[in-house]
Amino acid sequence: MIKTMTFAILHFSVAFTITYLLTGSVVIGGAVALIEPAINTVVFYFHEKVWKGIEAKNALVTAAA
Repeated sequence: MIKTMTFAILHFSVAFTITYLLTGSVVIGGAVALIEPAINTVVFYFHEKVWKGIEAKNALVTAAA
């Protein structure tokens, strides 16, 4: 979970900076920086779970061979 939280902080910073540079608006930058990384953080968590499942399945196949 710590990895996910540090990823969220990094993503928030990048999203805010890019949006602010493109729009010049702190409000829009803040809104995008809150919404987009929050959704991406949840997606990233499940992405990691799926990959761990794939890796576990591959390990079983390799061990059986």
